[in-house]
Amino acid sequence: MWGFVRRFRVITLGVALAVAGASAMADPAPARVVSINLCTDQLAMLLAAPGQLISVSDLAADPESSAMAEEARAFPVNHARAEEVYLLRPDLVLAGRYTARATVAVLRRVGLTVAEFDTANSLSDTRDRIAQMATLLGREAEGAALIARFDADLAALQATPGDAPRAALYHPNGYTLGAGTLADDILRVGGFANVAADLGRRGGGTLPLETLVMADPDLLISATPLPGASRSEEVLVHPALEDLRAGHAALRITSPDWICGTPHLLGAVERLVEVRHSLSEVGQ
Repeated sequence: MWGFVRRFRVITLGVALAVAGASAMADPAPARVVSINLCTDQLAMLLAAPGQLISVSDLAADPESSAMAEEARAFPVNHARAEEVYLLRPDLVLAGRYTARATVAVLRRVGLTVAEFDTANSLSDTRDRIAQMATLLGREAEGAALIARFDADLAALQATPGDAPRAALYHPNGYTLGAGTLADDILRVGGFANVAADLGRRGGGTLPLETLVMADPDLLISATPLPGASRSEEVLVHPALEDLRAGHAALRITSPDWICGTPHLLGAVERLVEVRHSLSEVGQ
């Protein structure tokens, strides 16, 4: 009997020591985090502890690209070059799956830890990216709270019931986004069908102007022209497109709310829901 008790105590002590050892060996939360990707910039700004995030990419402060341009001005910026990132002495670098492969490879070769994030292609992916960032930063509780707030805000955005009107995204060079993209999911949640997806398009690509006009969408969504001049934007002022805008609902957008899988995409959903309501009222 006493032998069993002694063995039990030894086993229990061994388990306790193993657990304590595992806890002691667990990696602490990173203290010096550098982000070199527009979307990880924003996720990190939303979740990092004070002083934990020490640099964001230069795109983070660009209001044409970033939904958190104002917040980004509080951080030193980098240009996603391996040399400058290395000199910041980070213990974690945040990158996107399509961040320059040479840069990521060099950073890893010199011993830095680089975490890569896939592109968000849906609102569900957005929850996953928030959770991934929270885990990497040791901010799981903050991540769970942000996801809960995201879900509550999303639930409050209700599109008008009934058949979904058809929307077409049309940007410089005739670029559009079809099925399997974040923009497609934003349209769906906002109460619209995506013309490009209906035409069999997947991912991003160009849509001929003639095809767009013949599709006759209920809503035309195009980018707000940027300062300066670009031949890529000439298609956006084509007479055929102007006629389409004149006879249908049209929405000019800036892209920040549509680019990254962050809670800011709910701003795009909210605007679509408003347009969807207005179309329903006109049809009554």
